[in-house]
Amino acid sequence: MKLKVGDKVVVITGKDRGKEGKITTVLRDENRVVVEGVNIVKKHIKPAGQNPGSIVDREASVHASNVKCVESKPKAKAKVEHTTEKKVSKVKTVKKSSKKID
Repeated sequence: MKLKVGDKVVVITGKDRGKEGKITTVLRDENRVVVEGVNIVKKHIKPAGQNPGSIVDREASVHASNVKCVESKPKAKAKVEHTTEKKVSKVKTVKKSSKKID
């Protein structure tokens, strides 16, 4: 998976299409990501002890294929690839323009 925590992404399919946000959690085993402000669901909290119980809004995961990285400068969706510079480290770049993302 080419996505990591902190990447800015846009949702390209589903009920939240067009929304942008940062990745807060990456679930590599399930190939899913949690994006802030996207895919809000209601979680029912059962009463226990001093807690009277409640309904809480929280973010659910989105499949990684439903999000795409966003380039910061032109605000365009970007295909991401990893390239090696001087055979030392991997760098995340935009596929066509070969600009570094991070």
